[in-house]
Amino acid sequence: MGRDDRKEATVEGIEVLEDLYARIGPTVRRAVDGLSPEALTARLDPEANTIGWLAWHVGRGQDLQVSAALGREQVWTAGRWDEKFDLPFGPQDSGFGHTPDDVAQVRSSAGLLLGYVQDVQNETLDVLTGLTDADLDTVVDRSWDPPVTLGARLVSVAVDALEHAAQIAFLRGVLERTGRA
Repeated sequence: MGRDDRKEATVEGIEVLEDLYARIGPTVRRAVDGLSPEALTARLDPEANTIGWLAWHVGRGQDLQVSAALGREQVWTAGRWDEKFDLPFGPQDSGFGHTPDDVAQVRSSAGLLLGYVQDVQNETLDVLTGLTDADLDTVVDRSWDPPVTLGARLVSVAVDALEHAAQIAFLRGVLERTGRA
């Protein structure tokens, strides 16, 4: 069967983004679910990020950037996750630039981390279903040259989240193989 014999289908950009974002939560869940508090805070070296911090950062990065790009309240505050986590970071803090001491502050259960990541995913997917492909061309950040469109921002946020989810899966594998998980 040649390329011309295939059934033609049109895939919208929003549908691709919905599929991409729908993968973040389950990827994090597979890597975090069932881990002990010790495994969530274990480090491969004294300055390494922990699984718990990385999972928190996945949620915070996505929540902060998607809500800012779309002019919405963060799930972090709307869902009172800031109170549930009780961390010494401000509402605009997503973990970018955190020191090893900051990383050590994130000492949360797997259930709390996964609940937040899931709520962020649900909100993001709800928002995406209300967008059109034309919305993706909207400039959301003029501080860059060229200015950043909504589509570019959404792709970069998803890529960052999935990169960190892969780091979590790697760390879990190392901890399991060394008897620390």
